[in-house]
Amino acid sequence: MQVYTADGELISQFGEKRRIPLKLQEMPPLLVQAFLAVEDTRFYEHPGIDIIGIFRAMTVVASSGDFSQGASTITQQVARNFFLSREKKVIRKVKEIFLAFHIEQLLSKDQILELYLNKIELGQRSFGVGAAAQVYFGKTVHELTLDEIAIIAGLPKAPSTLNPVRSATNARARRNVVLGRMLDIGVIDQAAYDQALAAPITSRLHGAQITASAPYIAEMVRQEMISRYGEDTAYSAGLQVFTTINSKQQAAAKHALQQNLYDYDERHGYRGPVAQLWASELIETQDAEAVFNQIEPLSREEVLTYLDNQSSLEQLQPAVVIEVGAQTAKVLMSGGQEVTLDWDGLKWARRYISDERQAIAPKTANAILAPGMHIFVRQQDAAWRLAQVPQAASAIVAIDPHDGAIRSLVGGYSFTQSQFNRVTQAKRQVGSNIKPFVYSAALEHGYTLASIINDAPIHQWDDNAGIAWRPKNSPAVYDGPIRIREALAKSKNVVSIRLLRGVGIDNTINHLRRFGFAPSDLPRNETLALGSASLTPLELVTGYAVFANGGYLVSPYVVERVISDEGEILFQHNPALACQTCADDSNSPDTGAEELTEQALDAEMQLDQLFNSLAQTNENSTEADVSIGPEIKLAEHVISDQNSFLIADALRSSVWGGGSWNHGTGWNGTAWRLQTLKRRDISAKTGTTNDSKDTWFSGFTPDLAVTVWVGFDDANRSLGRAQWHANMGQQQSAGAESGARTALPGWLNYMQTALQSLPAQQPSSPVGLASVRIDLQTGLLSRRTDHTSAFEFFKPGTEPSQYAGGDIQQISFDKLRDKTPEKETEEEIELF
Repeated sequence: MQVYTADGELISQFGEKRRIPLKLQEMPPLLVQAFLAVEDTRFYEHPGIDIIGIFRAMTVVASSGDFSQGASTITQQVARNFFLSREKKVIRKVKEIFLAFHIEQLLSKDQILELYLNKIELGQRSFGVGAAAQVYFGKTVHELTLDEIAIIAGLPKAPSTLNPVRSATNARARRNVVLGRMLDIGVIDQAAYDQALAAPITSRLHGAQITASAPYIAEMVRQEMISRYGEDTAYSAGLQVFTTINSKQQAAAKHALQQNLYDYDERHGYRGPVAQLWASELIETQDAEAVFNQIEPLSREEVLTYLDNQSSLEQLQPAVVIEVGAQTAKVLMSGGQEVTLDWDGLKWARRYISDERQAIAPKTANAILAPGMHIFVRQQDAAWRLAQVPQAASAIVAIDPHDGAIRSLVGGYSFTQSQFNRVTQAKRQVGSNIKPFVYSAALEHGYTLASIINDAPIHQWDDNAGIAWRPKNSPAVYDGPIRIREALAKSKNVVSIRLLRGVGIDNTINHLRRFGFAPSDLPRNETLALGSASLTPLELVTGYAVFANGGYLVSPYVVERVISDEGEILFQHNPALACQTCADDSNSPDTGAEELTEQALDAEMQLDQLFNSLAQTNENSTEADVSIGPEIKLAEHVISDQNSFLIADALRSSVWGGGSWNHGTGWNGTAWRLQTLKRRDISAKTGTTNDSKDTWFSGFTPDLAVTVWVGFDDANRSLGRAQWHANMGQQQSAGAESGARTALPGWLNYMQTALQSLPAQQPSSPVGLASVRIDLQTGLLSRRTDHTSAFEFFKPGTEPSQYAGGDIQQISFDKLRDKTPEKETEEEIELF
């Protein structure tokens, strides 16, 4: 079974047998001649059996009882491989002869030879010459040298003992026999024979020619195929499985996740070498230069032998420090390569003390490394850096909001290190990533983006617990009365709680269930507003896709189609679509503004006409005349397109702040770093849980929804905070890890590549919304056209009816607002 990306790159292959079927014309003539020379010289002359060979074998059996003497032609071997067992008995040989005659009557010689060269067992689970070339030499058949051709041609006699991986000595001896036969019959000349005879045996096992790294996807596909077809079919039927994965986006996702973990790791200090191979004593010389006195160092050969037994992990390569300078270090890598680590690749390595603390910044390389240390190094921007295996974990997943197709998925730093798929298996608290769904519920219950909520501390006494619950904003900055749009963009915790109280916990949970969230994952208390719900990244990104596609709940999927080894389509996924122009909105949620647009009605009529036309054609035609495609399925419309647009638009303010589509000036949202993408169609939200144990970043455009999670697999371990040091050596905090600091950079890195093929789209409001100029301070109507006002969207009937500064009694908002200078706004849930 071979698993491919949507654009045809090989992700993985599974099964007991490996085959790369080839046409006879696709095989080098010299390879074909090598097999004929050693297996069946008279193949094109005999009728399927070799009379001379049979009499010779019968003579041996009669005289000694030894059945090991070969006499089978290539046609007989085809008969045996397809229809018979390997028992060396007379009755099997008789059947083999009759079958060989019959095969020769049905097939041409070239057809028989092609079957043979694709079917023959050649060891190490390889069947056929195409697979053998890949397994033993990592080449295609056209890249094989003469000596490698001879090795492969010699394998049919005893593939388990003559293969070069099992025994180079046996393989060399058999290769020389094949070369001798090729020389005897004039296939090669003496010079070619001598050169091939002198060639060393350099074979080693090669895996499949993987061209797209997506091991977590491969495992998901493997499990689905076994569930669908059973192990025997999945592993042995030669299935070709095409996924929804985009190879370019997948590569970008893997790079973004790993680089983000490296960056986090470097912020928290160096945990030291893997091992110390020999001791090195640091001494001072008369000219004040620090040098190392190496105590019983290993020889270069001993170090290389040691390195040959060490494993790399992803980009991390094992190395041994052999020399340390003032601000450089020279290391020896496997194969004898020597590289120099410059100061830019070393200076990050403050000593790790804890997740909360790191030692003072080093000033010299010898404060970090010493000769004899076994370390890891990696390349970044063409330079080598000191590295270590990340302890933190991460996950990233991107889906197409139109149909749920998974475009990229990385379930952890390394599948080799851990096969636990954090995208689908890790339920973690989502922090403020839950807030857009809470705000969506508020819009369904009478609130608008211009509604004013008091952003002030909450103090609530709990008689049962005997303590007060004091949820806080993070940072603890309170703006007093604030519009809902601004509160969501700034991720105000206390506003989210007040909205939950206004809507009601039961109403909020019922609304959140529309996004596919299980009720059992949604706590029935006010911490729900702060993100105490536990979801997987895949569940969360599916929820965000609802805001991206106009309110439809799509189902994520990864298998697009399955093709048999004969090219027949066995399975074609038919996803339910988020289709605003072809949906029947009679089943849409009742929000009071669900009328179809005139354009939608036209599209619906055209679709009905098309279905009727196809149905009529089908009635009047034979099955061969017309092929009707799969029925179009529509995803469930779980929230109105007005609601989804309003939340998506408010989340654009999270990126652009007060400058988002003229919604005010002078403040930033939590996702302001995304402004570097220069895209006005991005909606996004940060998320951080209590004590920075989980950090999230979710965002979307109309064509792609993406979620990134960073944390430790140990759910009780905090990501901590990074620190920096002033010139005087005083330790100062550089800030706690958070969604904006820890998860956002990975999301941004990924989207810099993913968005290249997705043109920016001008967001347009759906029918059923009105745009009204409001006063930014009060949320009421405004006649001003300066910086104190902006246009806001409303459902008809929910817009304000009074103007700011009118006869109504006004609260002094200026007095209530905290004028503390705006800091980087990020959130942290406070659970008590």
